[in-house]
Amino acid sequence: MPTEIERKFLLANDDWRAAVSGSTRLRDGILAFYDGRKIRIRFYDEKATLTVKGPRKGLARDEFEYEIPASDGLVLLERHCKGEVIEKTRHHVLVNGLEWVVDEYHGLLDGIILAEIELPSEETPFELPAWVAAEVTGIEKYRQVNLVRARKKKLADMVRRARKREANKQHQGEQPSVDHP
Repeated sequence: MPTEIERKFLLANDDWRAAVSGSTRLRDGILAFYDGRKIRIRFYDEKATLTVKGPRKGLARDEFEYEIPASDGLVLLERHCKGEVIEKTRHHVLVNGLEWVVDEYHGLLDGIILAEIELPSEETPFELPAWVAAEVTGIEKYRQVNLVRARKKKLADMVRRARKREANKQHQGEQPSVDHP
């Protein structure tokens, strides 16, 4: 049975960029999510994959990934992911024979950068590169679905505050601000 053993980390600095061996632009969308399980569609390099992940048991979880026709992947991504398509560039970095991926998010999650390493077993020893900071494996705040929720809430709060400021200005008899090109 295919198993994913993955650990996730924050970054200490940008030194990883000098060691990137390749990068791929990805678009991910969640088709279903419940009880730690998820079904994801991913589109990259004119390819599409459908992935089913089970709940975590320690660091491990079942992971089934299937290539599907690119045209089907685009339809699933554009019509069935509730407008929550995540865009990121995945950078590949080889460190002491193990591959790290550094995901640099764009769009809704712009500015977030996380590093991950997939291991062959939970006991596999590995050395943390100097550019890696705190481990966030299993911390709910750093799950992609929660990053999206937090960013959407932050944006909604910003819009709400801006509208309130404009309403207060109008109520006090000031001219509303107008954006000029």
